[in-house]
Amino acid sequence: MFENTIDLTKIFNWQNAIIYLVLINLITFCAMWIDKKKAKYGRWRISESALFILVLLGGGIGGIAGMYTFRHKTKKPRFVIGFPAILIFEIFVVIYYGFFF
Repeated sequence: MFENTIDLTKIFNWQNAIIYLVLINLITFCAMWIDKKKAKYGRWRISESALFILVLLGGGIGGIAGMYTFRHKTKKPRFVIGFPAILIFEIFVVIYYGFFF
């Protein structure tokens, strides 16, 4: 009856989670670089909400690294406080679900 079902444990494993986190952090890091470049030349930029969405999707380390590497958004408290706060919250969520579920 369930011969064609997909085993989700093969998809949602630690190896794939690590690959996902590396990719989303690289994407967020690059987004900060691209936004800094566009700001420098006065061109259309990546919205602040898009940058926050990338961080919420797991790109906190890349966002913080990009922010300080490119000195981009470092004078905005929303970013200086928001990016690390999101990252810390996500770490707590992972620890909580890792230990209690």
